[in-house]
Amino acid sequence: MERGESVLDATAITFSYGHLEEWPLFLTRANLLSDAVSWRELGMSQMGFFDADKRLSMLSAKGDPLVSISALVPWEKFRGDIEAVVLTADESRKSNAGRKPIDALVLFRMLVLQSLYNLSDEQIEYQVRDRLSFTRFLGLGFENRIPDGTTLWLFREKLAKAGLIAKLFERFGQHLEASGYIARGGQMVDATIVPVPRQRNSRDENDQVKAGTTPKDWKRRPSKNRQKDKDARWTKKHGRSFFGYKNHVNADARHKLIRQYGVSDASVHDSQAFDGLLNKGNTSSEVYADSAYRSAETERTLKARGFRSRIHKRGRRNCPLSEAETAANTMKSKVRARIEHVFGAQENAPGGRLVRSIGIVRAKVKIGLQNLAYNIRRLVILERAAAA
Repeated sequence: MERGESVLDATAITFSYGHLEEWPLFLTRANLLSDAVSWRELGMSQMGFFDADKRLSMLSAKGDPLVSISALVPWEKFRGDIEAVVLTADESRKSNAGRKPIDALVLFRMLVLQSLYNLSDEQIEYQVRDRLSFTRFLGLGFENRIPDGTTLWLFREKLAKAGLIAKLFERFGQHLEASGYIARGGQMVDATIVPVPRQRNSRDENDQVKAGTTPKDWKRRPSKNRQKDKDARWTKKHGRSFFGYKNHVNADARHKLIRQYGVSDASVHDSQAFDGLLNKGNTSSEVYADSAYRSAETERTLKARGFRSRIHKRGRRNCPLSEAETAANTMKSKVRARIEHVFGAQENAPGGRLVRSIGIVRAKVKIGLQNLAYNIRRLVILERAAAA
């Protein structure tokens, strides 16, 4: 750009070829005066700020769900916990010198947005740049800097190392209770498999990973080793094999909100996480679960902690369930089945439940954010029903 030329209204047109390699074309006044490039030649008209406001107003009129989410979530309540983890000493000090860091809440909103649509870091960056509704959700304007995928990844890594997602999930749970959505109707406990990209390992390599050792070939090739998930495990369900982790969930029967959760590899039996999911926050002492959780030890634990077991009974070889026990299971299923609605909503959400990460530490962050995103969506539905 020659000296004296200024960029027209700080506008840049970006051509995208289906991925994130972009070629910006800056329109200068000299370009336009010489007719070297014009908006008409590009087959488009220049968008002004009033045009953007009009389009956003139309999006709101069509029922942009992000508007409701932005209004219902108490974002500022997360700020203290997040900034205590992500801000360095230099970023925390009050100074006007240097480039300002991106607001921690903007990055956190971007993580929530990413979880709502299950997008990769590169895709969430692209979509924020491309979609006005996404940009508005982050509270950014045309003049603001949009975080790139690497910045978001580094932010999430800090949250992962600090184990902060569980605390943020709990803080949102406190907001739900303060808003009147306390846990009611008993607690439902279940687990679902969260798949990750499958590892193409040999049988010997899998055996070494299970034993807690790293195959020698992986050690010699650090780049390959970094791409191997040594925490995820295989499991079978209904005759099908799955590779990944498990999301262990406790949801209340009345509102179908997730109150507690835990993450393990997929090979862990559902019942192993049962005790850690129970809590006294529900107004009812009843605990609903399928027959996989039933055992004499579980029944003793529930009784000792003051809970009332509503766990399904199961028949055994040469000892089938009686008609009364079958009828009792049917009655329990009318409540217990509501937790399947939770998992169904997560599965049917954009992008499904697939986790694109390596290692259980990162998987805990991704799954925790998925659970938080579900509760946020569920809150919007409950508020809409209450207003109807």
